[in-house]
Amino acid sequence: RGAVLEGSYEKDKKPSIPQLSGAVWEACSSFKKVPATNITAIGRAITQVAVSMKDVLREMKEVKPASPEDEASGDDEDDDDDLGNDLSPEEMEVAQMVAEIMSETIMVIKELIRVITGMIKLENPKDNSGFVDSLEKLLKLCKGTGDQIDEIGACVYPPQEIVKMKQALKIIQGNLDEVESEVEGLKSASEAFTGACGKLRSSIKHMEGELDKRCEDEVVAGMQNVTLGS
Repeated sequence: RGAVLEGSYEKDKKPSIPQLSGAVWEACSSFKKVPATNITAIGRAITQVAVSMKDVLREMKEVKPASPEDEASGDDEDDDDDLGNDLSPEEMEVAQMVAEIMSETIMVIKELIRVITGMIKLENPKDNSGFVDSLEKLLKLCKGTGDQIDEIGACVYPPQEIVKMKQALKIIQGNLDEVESEVEGLKSASEAFTGACGKLRSSIKHMEGELDKRCEDEVVAGMQNVTLGS
């Protein structure tokens, strides 16, 4: 499981951080080959969203489980130097799921950029209002998703905020649906883009299920404490 956080490959070949970085910059360089138009400017802005997400993903790579000494002492004093270094095994599992969501969100944006650059190369569209409007909507959705990636990343640090994570996942899911719909409207969805969307959707569903279980466990534990205390 730690492979996602360590930036290496797992069996199903989840993208590593260096690979994602290369993919993002490859997409960015392709925009530089296109004349400086509104379309290109929007494309570069979408690329920047992916670059920012990559930075948050790198932070997820740096979170660590609590050492046995910390757990034994029960020392909960705040120390900025130890931020993200004191996660329980359960919290580390959540951090790994978050890293997976981040990786796959970046892959969706990378494939979206390829779709856009492909359209520019094939059709060489001028700045017609319809096409630009679609790209502006896609940019807005990508930025909104980036905000939620920031939110979900912040929620990983103890005490983890499960409710906020679930809210962020719902927004990411809604944005993903809209992005996919917009690309379908442009009649330019690639197999890779559709596949990346499917993987992200599946990971969101998995994480939502895991978070629901944790919420249920907390409720049960709380009820048991009340019963024992009465």
